[in-house]
Amino acid sequence: MIDRRSIAGYDWLLFVVVILILGMGVLSIYSVTASSAVQARTPLYMKQIYWIILGWIVFLVMAWIDYHEIARFAYPIYVLTLLLLVLVLVMGRSAQGAQRWLSLGFFNVQPSELAKISLLLVSAKYFSDYFPKRGLNLRQLLVPGALVLLPMLLILKQPDLGTALAISSVFFSIVLVIGLRSKFLIYSSLLSLMMFPFLWQFFWNHLKDYQRERLRTFIDPTNDPTGTGYHIIQSKIAVGSGGLFGKGLFGGTQSQLKFLPESHTDFIFSVFSEEWGFVGIFILFLLFFFLILWGVEIAYKAKDVLGSLLAVGIIGLIAFYFLVNVGMTLGVMPVVGVPLPLMSYGGTSMVTTMGLLGLLFNVKLRRFMLFY
Repeated sequence: MIDRRSIAGYDWLLFVVVILILGMGVLSIYSVTASSAVQARTPLYMKQIYWIILGWIVFLVMAWIDYHEIARFAYPIYVLTLLLLVLVLVMGRSAQGAQRWLSLGFFNVQPSELAKISLLLVSAKYFSDYFPKRGLNLRQLLVPGALVLLPMLLILKQPDLGTALAISSVFFSIVLVIGLRSKFLIYSSLLSLMMFPFLWQFFWNHLKDYQRERLRTFIDPTNDPTGTGYHIIQSKIAVGSGGLFGKGLFGGTQSQLKFLPESHTDFIFSVFSEEWGFVGIFILFLLFFFLILWGVEIAYKAKDVLGSLLAVGIIGLIAFYFLVNVGMTLGVMPVVGVPLPLMSYGGTSMVTTMGLLGLLFNVKLRRFMLFY
């Protein structure tokens, strides 16, 4: 059983941190969508609140069920995810040139979000069952590498480069913690350097036209300031114009005057920065920094290898999303359509993130179990 005396106020601090980040997100969404809420039957910020409530329910479910029991179903969940990803390509709903959603009547589901959980479970399960004592070699990476590659290729076909990179971050976080054998690491590094020009050419040839333009824009946003460079330029203006204390709720010119595209999803950080300034950014960074450190501590103190690898994968994914989203809004990374965890509008993404945090909390709780 769980010794409740060991679950101290530190965990309640986690809830406060998550609620603060969620609140910042809802306020930012409310700020940029309130003017259009009159025409909408259900305003976006209210939909986000509904998704948050559902997310907390999923959080509690994922925290309650022993993660060892959840991991037992890792491979069936993985197969189900592959089937859903194939179904998306066959009969999925298209929007903005991408086919990523399955329509369930009242709402749409994005199976690529489920791929994050399924890949996390199957990677942690596989490496915990076949944990190497002296680091990984090439033979030991073939099976888990294939498990990662299949959903990545299906997600790239949608196309969704951001999510494909995100699920790969789960795999590489786990591999990094387990470690590679020194000889294999040296040989693979040299081979990667030799193959890089050919791999880059292959990668470039298989990108969509708009994805190539995003990479060109990343190098020089001013090359097409009214076209592909518009997002980054307006985002940097919004972040910089916030100053020290920001312009306040509804005070941002870039967001309120609709100069900032995708302001409630991919560029929610730009909206927040313009309204709350450097002080708000600093507080937000502290909250995410605490969240990541909390996960690192759980991974370090986990009761077994499975729990540790699950925690590592979750934190690797959250850190990836945070760094890439903030980086692309500041113009230091290409725009790849990656949401800011717990803040960007999106139902499936919100529920998935809350579920992952519940699973992380699950690992911490099971540290105090005497038997399982």
